[in-house]
Amino acid sequence: MKQQKKLLLDRNGALRLTGVERTFGDDEIIVTKTDLTGHITYANRLFCDLAGYTEAEVLGAPHNIIRHPDMPRGVFKFLWDTIQGGKEIFAYVVNRSSNGDHYWVLAHVTPSFDAFGKINGYHSNRRVAGKQVLNETIIPLYKTLMQEERKHDNPKQAAAAGLALLQEILNQKGVRYDELVFSLLRAA
Repeated sequence: MKQQKKLLLDRNGALRLTGVERTFGDDEIIVTKTDLTGHITYANRLFCDLAGYTEAEVLGAPHNIIRHPDMPRGVFKFLWDTIQGGKEIFAYVVNRSSNGDHYWVLAHVTPSFDAFGKINGYHSNRRVAGKQVLNETIIPLYKTLMQEERKHDNPKQAAAAGLALLQEILNQKGVRYDELVFSLLRAA
């Protein structure tokens, strides 16, 4: 039986956030694999170190154990819709460590396929996210999406509202999501 890590919770039972940002090297890559339901089947040491969990604690756990409350649900909905549709995606993600610290990544998530071409899991490589891109574009965008999502009590409605606003913003800019991310990578 897995031993559960004692987490630092606030009065409402939510994981306390420290405001401390964890970092990792430009030459390091976080790697995880999950099954079709998002449960972790592989995690490299860097993932475990940044997330603040042991390998035994994360294997079989849902990947959303590192979900940061300031990460828009709409972006995750878009990510899941994309990979479940058999396509890869690049996305900026803020994650939460077990002690309440956080870390930003540029995630590259791909579906994994079996010998018959059927999706049998997902693979994610994450690199350091550029500070300038985060501060000038991603953090303000995510704050805007979160403001919209907080208007909805139901998580599915919040995700749908966040995704709708993201699509509206992209339409106003005249770009697709992948075009936005790649333009930010070129500018970094």
